[in-house]
Amino acid sequence: MPGFLWKSFHRLPKSMLLWQRMMSLYNHIHGFEEKEIKNKLQQFTGGSVNFSKTEDGIGILTLNNPQLMNAFTGTMMIELQEKVAELENWENGKGLIIHGAENTFCSGSDLNAVRLLSSPQDGMDMCMFMQNTLTRLMRLPLITVALVQGKALGGGAELTTACDFRLMTPESEIRFVHKQMGLVPGWGGAARLVQILGSSPALKLLSSAVKVQPEHALRIGLIEAILPPSDEPLEETRTWLKQHTKGPAEVIQAVKKVVVAGKELQLEAALRSEMKIFGTVWGGPANLEALTQRTKHK
Repeated sequence: MPGFLWKSFHRLPKSMLLWQRMMSLYNHIHGFEEKEIKNKLQQFTGGSVNFSKTEDGIGILTLNNPQLMNAFTGTMMIELQEKVAELENWENGKGLIIHGAENTFCSGSDLNAVRLLSSPQDGMDMCMFMQNTLTRLMRLPLITVALVQGKALGGGAELTTACDFRLMTPESEIRFVHKQMGLVPGWGGAARLVQILGSSPALKLLSSAVKVQPEHALRIGLIEAILPPSDEPLEETRTWLKQHTKGPAEVIQAVKKVVVAGKELQLEAALRSEMKIFGTVWGGPANLEALTQRTKHK
């Protein structure tokens, strides 16, 4: 029976599953013309977003623009979207670490681009583009961690909220500086911050633009842990993440999918989604091996 159910669910087309991680929030109906927006963003060059994979199924995404504190240029925004699309199709992936080059995380948008994209429509276009990308990042079937070294400011702070977990090094800070710039978050950071902390704590951080240092971040639940002083914080983060990525990739991905469904969907839809995802692993190789080894009782 388990094998029959497993095969039956694997015959279901992917479109029947409620897991729709690649669906964009915005399209032409909302005035979002992706090709035109990319053409505009491509004018603002510099930096890169680099991605590497390890044999243990953990990917490393590096924001690399250290002369501007790893601020996002237009081409970096496009590269981030491309890397997220690659990650959506990483069959053997289990986890992802996002960090910045040269001991700082990210200072948000490159101000050179911001000055030249100052019209309300330009701002809305960039907002929709980055919300689409970071929502897809949040929905990845991978367990994601932001490693915050140095400063995570503005859009950089928003990026951390698109990850499942956040870790900080002792001398780092997270700061939602938007109010100081006469703005509010535009990359989805406010909505995600409310989900993480609740409305009152989120309002305090956004309205005060306070520097959130590691002890404060840990106390309010913004981060999971403060890493010990180390010359290898990336390796420390990999060690921390591995406790959540032990096991077959298909099981880890299924775990992430049911959590996203539970967070984003109404109860009945979330339950149906959980049932269908459950069907993709019930009677599967990992399940059958665990039954043979009586793993439950060990």
